[in-house]
Amino acid sequence: MSSKDFIIKHMNADHQDSLVLFLQAYCGITSAQAKNAQLEEISTSYLIITAHGTRYSVPIEPAMKDYSEARGRMVAMHKESLKRLGRSEITLTEYRAPRGIQAVIFVLCFLFYITCFQRSNLQPGSEFYEYLGLQRVPWFPRLVCILQPYVVAIHIIETVLLVVTQLKPLNVPVMSGLWWKWVASCFVEGYGSFSRIKKFVKEQKAKKNGKSQ
Repeated sequence: MSSKDFIIKHMNADHQDSLVLFLQAYCGITSAQAKNAQLEEISTSYLIITAHGTRYSVPIEPAMKDYSEARGRMVAMHKESLKRLGRSEITLTEYRAPRGIQAVIFVLCFLFYITCFQRSNLQPGSEFYEYLGLQRVPWFPRLVCILQPYVVAIHIIETVLLVVTQLKPLNVPVMSGLWWKWVASCFVEGYGSFSRIKKFVKEQKAKKNGKSQ
């Protein structure tokens, strides 16, 4: 097998994510358009990558002297693509459910939503009202109703920020199952989702630093 054929086979088998990034960063297409990208041809000065039946030319600048430079150049182009796209070298690959105090906050927020979206729960005579003994604190149901729109608005803002500042940079595909888990979790609990993602990133950076030493 020639060096060129080996590079093509290796990139398609083990670095398809890099090919997708190349198309997004160098050709300006979306992640959906770049999905299932395949390296069709490589020369010392360009790559030919296909995606959904369309062929794209990605320049290698400066041109390589020979194919022995390919590995280092592909790594450099991968990093440059991440930089252009505002992405991290770390990919968020899992959802972590809230634990401990975060789990308590999640449950309380979830109950808050259920209670507020069915206002009859806060009315005298309802099972929920009687079970919690809200007749002893008649001001509390009114306070909950007043706070509802503000809490929902804050959590919507936090969810948008999570998508823009965490999920997108950490390469989580939009509308994927993982994306929806984090979005739904953040909408319910708010900031707790950010802290768990930051912990994941910190752990991954520690692993990378450990391997590089």
